[in-house]
Amino acid sequence: MPTVKTEVTEIVTGLATLPFATVEEALAARPTEIINVEVSHWDRLNDAYAGQQFHNEFTRAWSNGKSFLEAEYGLRHRTARRVEWKGPHQTPGYDLIPADLRIDHVFLISCKYLSRILFNASPFHLFERALATRRGTNTTDWYSHVANEAFQSFYSAVRDELQENSLPGEVSHLSRLDRDFLKTRLSGPLSASLEDSYMSFCRSVSLASADVWNSHLRTLRDQEEMLWRLLRLASAPYFVLGTSNTNSIRLRVYTPWDWRQEFTLEAFRVWGDQSAGQPLVRWRAIARTNSASEEFVIDGHVEVRWSHGRFSGNPEAKVYLDTPHDQVPGYAVI
Repeated sequence: MPTVKTEVTEIVTGLATLPFATVEEALAARPTEIINVEVSHWDRLNDAYAGQQFHNEFTRAWSNGKSFLEAEYGLRHRTARRVEWKGPHQTPGYDLIPADLRIDHVFLISCKYLSRILFNASPFHLFERALATRRGTNTTDWYSHVANEAFQSFYSAVRDELQENSLPGEVSHLSRLDRDFLKTRLSGPLSASLEDSYMSFCRSVSLASADVWNSHLRTLRDQEEMLWRLLRLASAPYFVLGTSNTNSIRLRVYTPWDWRQEFTLEAFRVWGDQSAGQPLVRWRAIARTNSASEEFVIDGHVEVRWSHGRFSGNPEAKVYLDTPHDQVPGYAVI
């Protein structure tokens, strides 16, 4: 179920594309043009607005929606007739477009607030399948898959440190109860005696993950498609309306076809960061405009980390965009 903050940022953005002058007027009307918004959602929005807890979110969402209503590449001052809110509904199939709203069956809008996260994927899906269409779920522990020796060494050091002989000797034999125990005992900073084995483990995972990823990015075409997937360029254009830490984000996201007409990829590089305090892979794309008059550098990184605390849950690959959105080729400010 979406949080109240999410409901505010998404639904109010859609409300602003309808013919209402103020947030108060729109909330009071509960317009039927907004699809999938139920009575309980309206009640929570009214309570949130009255309580002033999300004042900034209401203000920014309303402003972003009005900007889209007026934008040349948006609604061009034509108020929406139908605004569909995705809400808690899951998209059937596999879709790169992170749309929260669909307006008049045509305009897809993603409402992103204070987030540089592009993907939260499994390491297998990112590094081995390059974010291509999913083919089932791999439940193998990624750390054991790519850096088993370093992972086992770190686990053995932890077991010795805790002096818990009840724990199995092999990390692959940990039970659910064992993992919960380790998660609790290792929730704070690691002791100095564990630092060397932990950093060795981090370096091994970082380097091996980068090697696997690079093995699937041999050609410039492979690299170009990887960049498109990372940036979530899809077969249909869509819009991102939200805020960063410093300002509003109002973007039109290209399709790969659009991207090719304007830009050329010169390089896509991936490497393991050996100095980070966790398993981390960095990526960088270098592109030029087709006129070769301007170069763009797009930086990002991937945190390969436990999903629910140390030794708890299979690792996840959280993909971040480090370059500001409005400086990324393929993201056009509207």
